[in-house]
Amino acid sequence: MTRRRSSYRSIASLQRDNRVCRACAEAGYPIESLPVVQPYRGQRAYLHGQAPGILEGEQRLPWRGRAGQTLRGWLEMDEDEFYGTFYCASVTRCYPGRARSGSGDRTPTPSEQELCSFWLIRPALVLVVGGLSAKRLLGVTNLTDAIGRRYELEGATAILLPHPSGTSRWLNDPANRERLGGALAVVRDELTRLR
Repeated sequence: MTRRRSSYRSIASLQRDNRVCRACAEAGYPIESLPVVQPYRGQRAYLHGQAPGILEGEQRLPWRGRAGQTLRGWLEMDEDEFYGTFYCASVTRCYPGRARSGSGDRTPTPSEQELCSFWLIRPALVLVVGGLSAKRLLGVTNLTDAIGRRYELEGATAILLPHPSGTSRWLNDPANRERLGGALAVVRDELTRLR
């Protein structure tokens, strides 16, 4: 049974309730995992993606699969540095299952996204990864023009990155790979400023 308080005194208590959330399943959505919740250890940056993949759903830790490896490579971070720097979450916290097409994972419905919006926290820097996260947090629908730009998000700096998914074709364009390089330079500048 999902528990949600009107307010939380600590991130630890919010996470305790998030770990047992079943709001989407209770609403009849075909999710395929329990919530993926990374331990909060005072990370000052927040990484917000679309939804956990199958491996993340099994391990209940974010960014464990190939997309996570790609993302850590982009950021030039090993796992310890990555998880020590970023508190990772997503538009929805449970693995939504495979897409009906068989290619990639199912995109969470707007109702699922809303059910999960309750669990959002915002440190000083937010990396927004991929189109669904960009639309949900920033209202951005054209990624190409927005990659690497700084946005203000309720007092935090937000920077948009493309999704590192192997199914994305965005990076096939050399101009987009150049945009990614510029965006990662902006991220490094912001991380240096946070430290």
